[in-house]
Amino acid sequence: MVTSTPSTARFYALRLIPQQELLSALRDFIRLHGLHAAWISGCVGSLSEVAFRYAGREETTLLSGKFEVVSLIGTLEEGGEHLHLSVADKNGQMTGGHVMDGCLVRTTLELVIGELNDLSFNRQPCALSGYDELSVTPRHIQNK
Repeated sequence: MVTSTPSTARFYALRLIPQQELLSALRDFIRLHGLHAAWISGCVGSLSEVAFRYAGREETTLLSGKFEVVSLIGTLEEGGEHLHLSVADKNGQMTGGHVMDGCLVRTTLELVIGELNDLSFNRQPCALSGYDELSVTPRHIQNK
């Protein structure tokens, strides 16, 4: 049986500027604000460099050009993140995958980040997937 713990939430807004690296900026933001259970609530903007890991692959695919961000979604905490990104090229062709280090902002990246006030996220090894996967705990238990 899957259980869930309700939580209140708060939101942050930030803008990344040209040449900022996406994951580095998000990791810095999470550390600066001490966020324990964050997620990307919304994102618009553009990238000049895109770094993905496609499903079922281990290698990073790098793309250069002018890309509009169509979607950025996922979870973040100080110990890691799990983010997926979809982008469209100058012809409207879309691609997407797991975000890797190396995504650079082209003109702007406007983000709204939410945090669940009563929960903590962390990553634990999962025997079923073979990856470190999301673990959610009530924050008062996490901080004891």
